[in-house]
Amino acid sequence: MHRPGPRLTPAQKTEVWRRWRQGESLSAIGRALGRIPKLVHYIVAGAGGVAPSPRQRSRLALTLAEREEISRGLAHGYSLRAIGRGLGRAPSTVSREVRRHGGRHRYRAADADRRAWKRSRRPKRCRLATSPALRDVVATQLACEWSPQQIAGWLRQTYPDDPTMRVSHETIYLSLFVQSRGVLKKALLAHLRHRRLYRRPQTQGAHPGGHIVDPISIRARPAAAEDRAVPGHWEGDLLVGGRHSYLATLVERRSRYVCLVRVTGKETHTVVRALTRHVQRLPAGLMTTLTWDRGLELAAHRTFSIATGVQVYFCDPQSPWQRGTNENTNGLLRQYFPRGTNLARHSRDDLEAVALALNTRPRKTLGWRTPAEALDELLVSAS
Repeated sequence: MHRPGPRLTPAQKTEVWRRWRQGESLSAIGRALGRIPKLVHYIVAGAGGVAPSPRQRSRLALTLAEREEISRGLAHGYSLRAIGRGLGRAPSTVSREVRRHGGRHRYRAADADRRAWKRSRRPKRCRLATSPALRDVVATQLACEWSPQQIAGWLRQTYPDDPTMRVSHETIYLSLFVQSRGVLKKALLAHLRHRRLYRRPQTQGAHPGGHIVDPISIRARPAAAEDRAVPGHWEGDLLVGGRHSYLATLVERRSRYVCLVRVTGKETHTVVRALTRHVQRLPAGLMTTLTWDRGLELAAHRTFSIATGVQVYFCDPQSPWQRGTNENTNGLLRQYFPRGTNLARHSRDDLEAVALALNTRPRKTLGWRTPAEALDELLVSAS
């Protein structure tokens, strides 16, 4: 079976769960660790999306330092009783330790400590695994399209005096998502309202791209932008390529003139910096408004507006068609950048060549003029 690369180290797994609790996506976590998202998915899905509790050694367990003392004592030929006396431990504790890890001649402290740490993981069986009656009731109600939270609440009302017929909705979710528990059949996942494969954090931190603060709706955009009466009103978007590569696309609504902006990532400050540099190179007044969808790559829109004087408007949620000129342009760009293309491989000169090709292509909507010709006419008439 093909494996997606070397396993994650314990430190990397800890980082995966830290970022997951903060609400980062599997793709974002994979990029941060330099690993493919599928490898991160194996870690998260294997635990049902719930971060394991931090493990701690029992204060009664032997430490690595004590095991080193045992190893040295055995090497010097000391008796187990003498070794125990030196450690302040019962001779039986030392005897069990040595016998469990190879005996006098094969005992090694590091190996013994590693095996003991691994053996100490004894997960407690969940409520559904120990109560067949409760498990059958839960499975029946799941098959009736009930949510785990509805089932948990119903059980409290139906069996108020029977604590054995209680289970939390989180336990139900975990029993579905973690199939290694062997409690609920995987087929029952199809009855959940959301067909997820793991539990999302209940309290998520801010999205790594931030959030859009005080977005101004497209409905507040000037009427001149809506009817294409004057130039200067643009639409924009991120074109997504392979290997987490991106390209910012800008198109002027009246002339359909296209600009392509090379970006190194989709983080909002990265995109805003690239757009700001590009807009500042345009003729003064050529861009007065910019309409974007709800993508978080423009979460820092106020920084962009302060630097450029361009007011940003946002489409309604799930309504990218409201900036149809840009959507159509993105479709044209797929002729040059098919889906899956690594956009990072294209230089600024490459992008300018593609933009030139589009801007010198006759357009029916412009009376078979090219976008470059239409924009030139607008600039001349405005001067």
